[in-house]
Amino acid sequence: MSEKDQSSSGRRVQFEMFFTLPDFSDISLRDYQETMQRPFFSLSKKKRLKPIEYLSPDKSVTVHVSANPAYGMATIWDADIMIYLASHLNELRERGDNDLSPTIRVQPGDLLKRICWGVSGRAYERLIAALDRLQATTIKTNIRANSKSRETTFSWIDSYTHLVDERTQRSLGMEITLSKWFFDGVMDKRNVLAISPLYFEITSGLGKWLYRAARKHAGGNGPEGFTIGFETLHQKSGSESSLPSFKNKILELARANNLPDISLEVIGAETPRPKLKMVMRRHLEKPSGKIEDSGSVTTESRAQRIQSATPEKAAKVSPPPEFVDPALVRKLLATTSASLRPEQQADASAALDSNASQSQSRRRGGGAQDTLDPEIYQAIRSECPGWDLDVLMRQFDSFLNSNPHELPRNYSKRFYGFMKKHHERNKHTLPGF
Repeated sequence: MSEKDQSSSGRRVQFEMFFTLPDFSDISLRDYQETMQRPFFSLSKKKRLKPIEYLSPDKSVTVHVSANPAYGMATIWDADIMIYLASHLNELRERGDNDLSPTIRVQPGDLLKRICWGVSGRAYERLIAALDRLQATTIKTNIRANSKSRETTFSWIDSYTHLVDERTQRSLGMEITLSKWFFDGVMDKRNVLAISPLYFEITSGLGKWLYRAARKHAGGNGPEGFTIGFETLHQKSGSESSLPSFKNKILELARANNLPDISLEVIGAETPRPKLKMVMRRHLEKPSGKIEDSGSVTTESRAQRIQSATPEKAAKVSPPPEFVDPALVRKLLATTSASLRPEQQADASAALDSNASQSQSRRRGGGAQDTLDPEIYQAIRSECPGWDLDVLMRQFDSFLNSNPHELPRNYSKRFYGFMKKHHERNKHTLPGF
């Protein structure tokens, strides 16, 4: 081996020794709540150079965000990276790591997969561009200052380094150094909130911001939720859209009402000052309906129709493919089965389980071979040999049962990712390895 190859290999081994990352296939996502309800990011994919100027209605909170002319302002999609890093720090703290640092070492591929950006060459280019914007965007705010007259100025990240193998050009990992303001905020566990993994599948910039704001405002308010006027919402978002355009976009989001975890309802849609009511779905006895074209909100939902149907009809009604509440499925199954004969109970159970599997999980019961998609089962046996999949699946299910907000859309694929991580980290413990 040449001296250059030895040097490159040495750097790779030395760098990868630091990779004690938690398995992101089985931990909860966390967001830093100080950034969730105010305008810290551009909501457009177009390059934004116009600064954001925000002053709270009571004039106690200020936020000023300025863009670098070369890179533009950090976007709400770039914030996905900050959520990943906040989740990483929170998990290490929960595991008792007492040597936490603002400098975080990550594998770019793991990061990209977790935030649903893909792992193509284009995705890596997008990651680098996002990190450039996060480093170049300047924020000035008095949030967490000692007094209202003091401000802190920072960028989201202070620096980042991408280590690449000189011979193969393969990525060996990244070091990302967070700003002190962000790092200190995340280290206070009172400042982080759990969010749904489905957040990363929201495609609208305003939708992503609205989910974060709703999670912050409505999360602790129970069935009452949180109601806010469109004008105030417009100001808090930092959107460059005019108020009428912003209003139309909010109406569209409320009409679709498909944000994860959050139910939206417009109050006074045809009035000069409409308001948006946001409630966590888990606090609703019945999931809210959708807004009709006339602007009125229907209170009867598909779930209500299932509950009011006869037992035979209830077993045949499919929940909406966009979102299935596991608790609702279990409740419906129990209610329906109580009035059926044994053979009908089995048929109803199978029908509801099949419907739920379309969007949440594919958990048919039994062992791994009976539960997983056949091709995924064979892939796991081939790529992760030597493990008792039934035992590991019970551990995986135990985690999902204690974290219902982490239920995956595709159970087989999620377990496949879990197994690959588990095998990579623990294969040295297998006999004969």
